[in-house]
Amino acid sequence: MLTTTDPRTGVTVPTALAPTAPEELSPITAAAAVAGAELQRRSRAWRAGLLRALADGLEAERDGLVEAALAETGLAAPRLQTELTRSAFQFRLFADAVDDGGYLEAVIDHAADTPMGPGPDVRRMLVPLGPVAVFGSSNFPFAFSVVGGDTASALAAGNPVVIKAHSSHPLTSERSFTALRHAADAYGAPEGMLGIVYGQSAGAALVADPIIAAVGFTGSLSTGRILLDIIERRERPIPFFGELASVNPLIVTPAAAAARGSAIAEGLFASFTGSAGQLCTKPGIAFLPASADDIVATIVDRARDAGAQPLLNARIHASLDEIRQRLVDEGGARVLVAPHAGDEGFSVTPAVLEIAAVDLTAAATEEAFGPLILFVRYDDVTQIDAALATIPPSLTATIHSESEDAALTARLTDIVMPRVGRIVYNGYPTGVRVSWGMHHGGPWPATNTQHTSVGVTAMRRFLRPLAWQDAPDAVLPDELRDHAVGVPRRIDGVLRLG
Repeated sequence: MLTTTDPRTGVTVPTALAPTAPEELSPITAAAAVAGAELQRRSRAWRAGLLRALADGLEAERDGLVEAALAETGLAAPRLQTELTRSAFQFRLFADAVDDGGYLEAVIDHAADTPMGPGPDVRRMLVPLGPVAVFGSSNFPFAFSVVGGDTASALAAGNPVVIKAHSSHPLTSERSFTALRHAADAYGAPEGMLGIVYGQSAGAALVADPIIAAVGFTGSLSTGRILLDIIERRERPIPFFGELASVNPLIVTPAAAAARGSAIAEGLFASFTGSAGQLCTKPGIAFLPASADDIVATIVDRARDAGAQPLLNARIHASLDEIRQRLVDEGGARVLVAPHAGDEGFSVTPAVLEIAAVDLTAAATEEAFGPLILFVRYDDVTQIDAALATIPPSLTATIHSESEDAALTARLTDIVMPRVGRIVYNGYPTGVRVSWGMHHGGPWPATNTQHTSVGVTAMRRFLRPLAWQDAPDAVLPDELRDHAVGVPRRIDGVLRLG
């Protein structure tokens, strides 16, 4: 049987859940395939209603879901409440996008004479990929797990979903899945539209299953590589959308440090210690001018006075200490504040390290998942260029500058632009807005895709283009027929909004 551990105390107890056996997996994916065919026949209006029903189902189970997550993650109740609200909001935002229909990229080219001769009638739009495997993430038990953005965007795109529950919060995963399943059943969704498996072996088998058409994963780079290897061994490789590792450099110019050093110190401390530093957008490396001793002193004082916060599990707790030691032994970083373990469970206090920009090498840029930050001190802004080149591409980069820094801000923007998916100015990268315009991705190893896992365009991962040439009207999707359908379409080269 599976166990669950409270990271606040380190106490492990058994659950009634068992790992999914090999013979149990095929019926789950087969049911998903049947449900996928049924979903193809349902209208967009029906699917938008489904997404809103799922959001309502989460809200109805809010108290029980938060209670379960508290005991399995150690995250604070206000944080979990906000995250669950975000999950429900995601479902509703995707419902709005489905109603809008713009995500379909619908195109109609009527038969016509062209400079190359008669051209056939061609109609094109995006269609669902098929059953999607979604791996829950440890650090977001709601927003990136069973009820998270991968599940919501895959369903919005019209795909059934089979979820791999995360081993750190199996009971939260079960309750979340039950909430979705009950809401889906009450709405009249196909029976196999949602499935769930438990256990590491089941997760590997799920990725290898020939029915699965795509994988959404948020987790470590090492596990992502394992899943990629499984996909490469499949007879038919499939898309893998992974969010894997990110150090999210933050740069403070001399002018910004002089003008608002105190505010930057407070904001930066809150950003790298929030949720015990277990956020994929945590600023793990901060470039500070050599003159910014006040910023360093403030953060050092705050770190020394801070209490221990629980990490999500024993593996993360042990890994954080190992990485910190490597940053010192192999990367040459100096310890300004050493972390201390709490009295029980997997808790730890913040750690602060420092290195000169001219000494920064790749060995000091490893992601440390937890409340740890590395200050990179530069004597001249030109030292930032070479130092940034040693940092792996990330989800975000942040630039703190002043109005007189216009040229410098533009140059720093040019430097980081090819290396990240989002640039933040005079703010902090933690806290990812769920919106139409958000992009949450970046070059490898941040992600392996040009698409996003947050925001409306997350749907694009689980869609593929399909063209119909000289098709009878009866086989065309409604959105590609000649009558007005209320969705944006490009007809004979002209964009029409209805």
